[in-house]
Amino acid sequence: MATVHIESKKEDIAKVVLMPGDPKRSEYIAKNFLKDYKLVNNVRGMTAYTGYYKDRLVTIFPSGMGCPSMGIYSYELFKDYDVDVIIRIGSCGAYDKKLALNDVILVKGSYSESDYANELDGIKDKLVFSDGSLNNIIESTAKNNNIKIVKGNIYCADAFYEKEYDYNVRCKEKEVLGIEMETFALFNNAWKFKKKATALLTVSDLFFSDEKLSSLEREKKLNDMITLALESSLKL
Repeated sequence: MATVHIESKKEDIAKVVLMPGDPKRSEYIAKNFLKDYKLVNNVRGMTAYTGYYKDRLVTIFPSGMGCPSMGIYSYELFKDYDVDVIIRIGSCGAYDKKLALNDVILVKGSYSESDYANELDGIKDKLVFSDGSLNNIIESTAKNNNIKIVKGNIYCADAFYEKEYDYNVRCKEKEVLGIEMETFALFNNAWKFKKKATALLTVSDLFFSDEKLSSLEREKKLNDMITLALESSLKL
């Protein structure tokens, strides 16, 4: 079982997949959190690993950046590899001034001006939701592990370097906490295949100040989010 983007055998991909954007973060998670892990994909440098977190077999599979890349990998994982659950573990920029660097957001809904849903299935809706039952498990796990989370919507952009925008408009009118680039495609693919998906996002940039995490911190310093996703996987 292989696609043009994934070389893995079907049995090499777990039913629960954690999806960072960065392939280097995928490697970091495998080496620091998993046991008996093995490399299961390296097509286009998208290094994916499958191994055990405690007694739970999980796959860490990078999505790359943006809806098109996330759209391809999550689509094939759901459809061709029979994955049941995907939890995106990524970073985001914060609009809401109540947020600080390293805060962890549990995403309820993804709002986007992207045409991804329309091209995928002719869906015109611009707001798509994560799986509520999956979010309940993550919220409960966060409480049990004393990990603070903030719940809310996120804006999913197609352009990283977008035109000047009044971020307060999105924050107030669309009720979003911040911005990233992958959730809209992931949630739409999960809806299409009747699977479960959500996202945990660590705040890496503040749009109301110049504060931001370094590229190295984004790769290796997001342990609260990673631990929360892995601990939640034990209940799936």
